[in-house]
Amino acid sequence: MAIDIDKLTEHELVDLNNRIVARLKFLQQMRAHAAMLEFSLGERVSFQPDGHPVLFGVITKYNRKSVTVITETMQHWTVAPTFLRKLKPVREADAGGGSMVSS
Repeated sequence: MAIDIDKLTEHELVDLNNRIVARLKFLQQMRAHAAMLEFSLGERVSFQPDGHPVLFGVITKYNRKSVTVITETMQHWTVAPTFLRKLKPVREADAGGGSMVSS
């Protein structure tokens, strides 16, 4: 469907712009929500913020487009789910304890 924007009034262009922005935000939220469904509250994850080493923590809260992670040093981070990596437990017999490794 082609829209000839040259024939639209200023008011119609502003309305069209608002509708496009709203639709793009909705699509972004849907992608973020789908990515969040891959993770559970209480799940151990890792992520690497720019300029920081890899951080490990636990998901404590779902937000609209992100999740809240509390790191091992008790820092609260708000992270987009696309930056998270799941951690899976290593068998206690193999690791000698409850160590975690990135999957």
